[in-house]
Amino acid sequence: MFSLRVNAEPLRVIIEGNLLISLENTAKNSLPFAYNSSALISLGEDIRFFKGVELELIAPSAWPPYQGSLAIAIYSNLDHVPAAGVADLDAKRIVFEPLPPKIQSVYQIPLRRNHDLRNSPYVSVPVGMIPATSFPLLVRLMPVSKGLNEELETMKFQLSAKPILGDEGIVTLSFRRPEQLPGKPFTVLIDDVVIENPGEGRFLREGEHHLVILSDDYRNENRRFIIERAKVLELSIELKDPAPVIYFEAPENARIFLNNEPVLNKTAPHLVEPGTHEVQFRIGDYGIFKTLQVQKGKTYKVSMEVDVSVNEE
Repeated sequence: MFSLRVNAEPLRVIIEGNLLISLENTAKNSLPFAYNSSALISLGEDIRFFKGVELELIAPSAWPPYQGSLAIAIYSNLDHVPAAGVADLDAKRIVFEPLPPKIQSVYQIPLRRNHDLRNSPYVSVPVGMIPATSFPLLVRLMPVSKGLNEELETMKFQLSAKPILGDEGIVTLSFRRPEQLPGKPFTVLIDDVVIENPGEGRFLREGEHHLVILSDDYRNENRRFIIERAKVLELSIELKDPAPVIYFEAPENARIFLNNEPVLNKTAPHLVEPGTHEVQFRIGDYGIFKTLQVQKGKTYKVSMEVDVSVNEE
């Protein structure tokens, strides 16, 4: 089990290098390690999706009989960021644990309060979280017994670090209003929850979500979208005029009349007022009439179908 210490202490260490953990590279970064090695663990600029940092120490096969000879220590709040090589610095020790007699040891450092990371037979987790402002961390192997033999002094370990991603992504919403209806109010719901500031990015669990837009001045919207882990989804939504729309489909030689006015552009959408409308199709002397009851925010397709029926007696 880990122990926590508060006071800073002076250190003289051998820095093997700096393991940078970033969203652009979520794979493991590794460094060779020895019984007296140290390494810096640094965070990239964008850590929005990180809930922790995972450190993995791989020991050589000859290590297990030497249990009790080495310990791993982790420090935060370094007084400066040292370069590779021998370095003197002050830092606060937050973790100290004898190295277990196994080939793989995993340590998870929480970056969030609600991180859901837990100790197990395979993973060690410090108590509480380590804020990002405490980075870079210093990870160190150190002897805890005297008289190390040559085999232990020449053992080659491998230290790796990678981020632990949360199971969420971000959705950002942008809206385009019709020119004739600027600045009208509307309500946004995601998964039946009203979003007070829809222009701000919102964290959502990975998976499918439901978006609804309600308004008296624009058409209501209803759609689903998928959130991917550690990804930002940008949704651009075009708010539409709620006036009913009528589309026409008819043979090329047909003439179309809407409320006794000829329809000159048969393929264009036609905005109308809610209420009763009359549509007429004519081919030569043949005509078909249709009365429509249209509602606000609805779209209608009116088609003329010409069919031939053959009966055999």
